[in-house]
Amino acid sequence: MKVILKENVKNLGNMGQIIDVADGYARNYLVPQGFAVEANTKNLRSLEHEKRLIREKAKKLMMSARDLATKIAGIDIVIKAKAGEEGKLFGSVTSMDIAEQLRNAGIEIDKKKISLDEPIRRIGSYAVNIKLHSDVSTQVNVQIVGE
Repeated sequence: MKVILKENVKNLGNMGQIIDVADGYARNYLVPQGFAVEANTKNLRSLEHEKRLIREKAKKLMMSARDLATKIAGIDIVIKAKAGEEGKLFGSVTSMDIAEQLRNAGIEIDKKKISLDEPIRRIGSYAVNIKLHSDVSTQVNVQIVGE
């Protein structure tokens, strides 16, 4: 079944693309979730108008991601954690902890957008990468201190 994507769908395509997918995937997931519409003659004619709206929406998302990136770049996060004598933490600091500290600072970020190769297990200062949009990413300075 040919469908027109209304949203960016990971591993499938971007907004405004016409793609061919399995009938069941389109009927049971893409169309009910609002990610796509069937590519019939009526929808193909309205595609140009939709593309203009999609471009505007993508531009707004990009601008909001850039604004958020500038806000985040100026923030230093301090996380207090229990640690042993050698600076090794009892437990670890994860992306969920960093997202919670950002939320306390007034910035709402999904923990999935925070990319840590592995949880932080030592006291110190770390630069953590945050991917806000496919083209926009920033770093936040995270300092782990012992209690």
